[in-house]
Amino acid sequence: MTTTYPLRTIAAHEIDAWARMVTTTYGQDWKEGGLRNAVVSLEPDRTIAACDGGDIIGGTSVYGRVLTVPGGATPVAGITLVAVLPTHRRRGILTAMMRKQLTDLHESGGEPVAALNAAEATIYGRFGYGLASHVAEIRGDMRFMALRPGTDLGDGAIRLLGRDEARPLLEKVYETVRGTAVGWVDRTEKYWEARLAETEQARDGGTTLRFAVHLEPGGEATGYALYRSKADLVQVIEVAAASRQTYAALWRFLVDLDAHARLAYDGALDEPLRHLLTDPRTARTTVTDNLWVRLVDVDRALTARRYSAPLDLVLEVQDMFCPWNAGRYRLSAEGDCVTYEPTRDRADLRVSAAELGAAYLGGTTLSALAEAGRVEELRPGAVAAASLAFRGAREPFHPSGWAFPAF
Repeated sequence: MTTTYPLRTIAAHEIDAWARMVTTTYGQDWKEGGLRNAVVSLEPDRTIAACDGGDIIGGTSVYGRVLTVPGGATPVAGITLVAVLPTHRRRGILTAMMRKQLTDLHESGGEPVAALNAAEATIYGRFGYGLASHVAEIRGDMRFMALRPGTDLGDGAIRLLGRDEARPLLEKVYETVRGTAVGWVDRTEKYWEARLAETEQARDGGTTLRFAVHLEPGGEATGYALYRSKADLVQVIEVAAASRQTYAALWRFLVDLDAHARLAYDGALDEPLRHLLTDPRTARTTVTDNLWVRLVDVDRALTARRYSAPLDLVLEVQDMFCPWNAGRYRLSAEGDCVTYEPTRDRADLRVSAAELGAAYLGGTTLSALAEAGRVEELRPGAVAAASLAFRGAREPFHPSGWAFPAF
C-alpha cells in the first residue's frame, strides 16, 4: 500500500464527499439522484478511500452478492465505482486500491470471486481479471421484425401492470430464472429499490418504465419484460422468461408495439431472439465485453462450480498480483465431487489466474485462450479436455447495471 496516499474505509458521514470524487472523475456534476441508486446500496465498511491529506482523491467499493455459476452459485464481490481524480493519475493509487481490496477479501475469508463491469477494457487485466462474458447489443428494425410462423407462444397472455402490482411478480420470476442463468446475481430488497427507482438520468429522455408481465391461464407469472420508449425507439431493459413459450410471447409483444420503428436490447451472446425471427438480419448485433471475473481464492472458486465433463488435470497457476494462488494443483471433477489440491505431479496446463477467471463462467474457452498464446499446454490433449469441462450449456450473461449499480 502506498504511504503517500493512505487507503482506508470511509465513514457514513463521508459518503457525500466520496460520491463527489467519483462523479468528478467521470465528468459529471454531483447532484441529487446522480449517484442515488448506488449510494442507497453502498456499504461504507467495504468502501475504500485513497486520501491526500484530508481530501478523498480515489476510491472503490464492494457489493456483496450471490452469482450463478455453472451448476451452482457462489458469493461474489461486485466491484464498483472505481475512481481516481485526474489530479492524481499515474501515481500507483489504482493498483494500491485493487491490491488492498483483493487482499482484504482473501485475508477475511470473504467472497472467493470478484466481478465487475469495466468502464475501459484495458484496465483490469493487469490485476488478474479475465473477460468472462460478452453482451450482444441488439438493434432491431421493427418495421420488418416478425416471429417465424408457427412459433409456440403457449396459452398465456401479456398484461401491462403498474409498478406496485408488478413488483412481487418480477421478484418471483427473477428468482426462478436466475437459478440457472449463469452470470445473474441475487437481488435483495435494496437492490430492487435502487434498480426500479426512476431518476432523470436513468430515463435519459425516455418514458418511465413499462412492466409487461406474462401470466399463465391460472394467473401464475412466468416472465416479464421491462422497457421504456424514447421517441420511436423501444428500449428493452430486461427480459426474463421461465419457459421458451413465455420468451417467445414476450418478444412477440415487444416487436409488435405500435408507434415504434426501432428496438434496442442488450442480451446474451447466444440470445435466442434472432432464431425466432423470420429475418434474423432485422436484429443487427454488436458484441462487446460484459462481465470481468477475478478468482480471489482459486481453490474455493473452482470447487464452487460444476463441470460439463469429468476432469483430472494438474494446473500450474501463475498469479503475481495475488501470490497465495500460485503453485501446482490437481483439479478433479466428476458430477458434484470437485477437489482442488496441491500436488508435485507434472503440470498439464500452465495458466494465470486471469485466464481461469475468463473461463470461469463457461463462456470464454480455454482453447481460444490457448490459441491466443495465453494458456500453455504441457500435455497433449489437456487444453481440449479442460476447455470442454469448463464450458457451459449457454453463454453466460450479466444484465449490466443491475447487479453492481453504477451512477
